[in-house]
Amino acid sequence: MSKHFKKYRVCLAFACILSAILILGMGKSTVQAAKTPLQKWGRLSVSGANIVDKNGKKVQLKGVSTHGLAWYPQYVNKSCFQSFRSMGVNTIRLAFYSDPGSGYSKDLYSVVEKGVKYASELGMYVILDWHILNDGNPKIHQKEALSFFGHFAKKYKNKKNILYEICNEPNGDVTWERDIRPYAEKVIKKIRTYDKHNIIIVGTPTWSQDVDIAAQKPLKQKNIAYSLHFYAATHTDWNRQKLVAAREAGLPILVTEFSVCDASGSGAIDKTSGRTWMNLLNKYKIGYVAWNISNKYETSALIRPDCTKTGKFQTRDLSESGKWIAKWWKK
Repeated sequence: MSKHFKKYRVCLAFACILSAILILGMGKSTVQAAKTPLQKWGRLSVSGANIVDKNGKKVQLKGVSTHGLAWYPQYVNKSCFQSFRSMGVNTIRLAFYSDPGSGYSKDLYSVVEKGVKYASELGMYVILDWHILNDGNPKIHQKEALSFFGHFAKKYKNKKNILYEICNEPNGDVTWERDIRPYAEKVIKKIRTYDKHNIIIVGTPTWSQDVDIAAQKPLKQKNIAYSLHFYAATHTDWNRQKLVAAREAGLPILVTEFSVCDASGSGAIDKTSGRTWMNLLNKYKIGYVAWNISNKYETSALIRPDCTKTGKFQTRDLSESGKWIAKWWKK
């Protein structure tokens, strides 16, 4: 074998190695570029009327909520969450009902922990939702709420992807000044004993519709946002006007629950009202979380009733409302 041929083989081998290194390097860059929502935004905070990322830039949460954890715990799994992330979702809301008649149990703390674990592994944000509904007044189960949020604030105080929703839908004979605000003051104090930074979301009167009332006398603590809920077929211009009034007054708002049907969670889809809502939220860059991850036979369920899968969802597995909402996740 000639010296020239040996030299050629050495040069060829070196070129192959160099090409492999470059290809691997490019692959690594591609992986690094595909950041998770948490890697991209870091810990969120409230600045004025906006939710902002670690660099102070406005962000818009796009999420899905579980149904009651007592009823549909099977959807709290990594494959399920990952399916929605691939569709454009960056936030998971874990609905922990506060009333024993609706499924409250401390045994479900473990389901919450699983949900946080899977969402965190996927780099998604996760809302811990104290889901007041039939109990109406947040003061009724205030003791349990303090225990719940004290437990999880202590456990997750160093995590950057946690948000606390301390009263889902105050309703009935409940006012902002007499009931919700005093309750919120106590729960916020409990959370801040451990977690000094993560966002706390406070419900508003009349099933979290009256953000305009909360805007008249908001809480003074830092990193507080306020929830507004809507079901497009029921909540139309009059409710959108409340959002505009509160937002123009400087109130930071998150839509932590919505769908495109009526307030019962069922009925016909109102695409016209839904489109008006979504355009308004996008105008202000207000985040929104769709109700709900289940195959329950009702319009607001995001999974088709005949779909028995609990993960690896594709668009074809979504219900009619799920498919309609999914188009907005990608926008």
